[in-house]
Amino acid sequence: MSGKLYVVGTPIGNLGDFSPRAVEVLGMVDFIAAEDTRVTLKLLNHFEIKKEMLSYYEHNKNAKGNLIIERILKGESCALVSDAGMPAISDPGEDLVRQAHENGITVESVPGPSALITALAISGMESGRFCFEGFLSVNKISRKEHLEESKNT
Repeated sequence: MSGKLYVVGTPIGNLGDFSPRAVEVLGMVDFIAAEDTRVTLKLLNHFEIKKEMLSYYEHNKNAKGNLIIERILKGESCALVSDAGMPAISDPGEDLVRQAHENGITVESVPGPSALITALAISGMESGRFCFEGFLSVNKISRKEHLEESKNT
């Protein structure tokens, strides 16, 4: 019997934004896959949650992703969290969610804040239609090329 993967949105700066359902899910899963365990530990400590955490980020996602999927297939449930906001949006969690679907694992969302939507909501820009190109590179040349490429699309 397969477990479940919960994709849990975390607060962007204010722990008061964490939903009661998100607290409940983190408390009930068998383990948590966290982008940065140090950041997630602060969140867990604030809500007095004691759970096993596994580090899951860009540079270990292949090896850890397989381990997480194996554990879920054996019946454990896992919560995927990022440092802030909704995991799997321009985030390595996208790969874990894809792996879960490929393995017939149920993926459930526990919605929370999203930096993209929050920024759009307070920008004053028209928001009926918009395009998200991912996070821009910190490399000046790559960033400029990306912006030039997307300027006319």
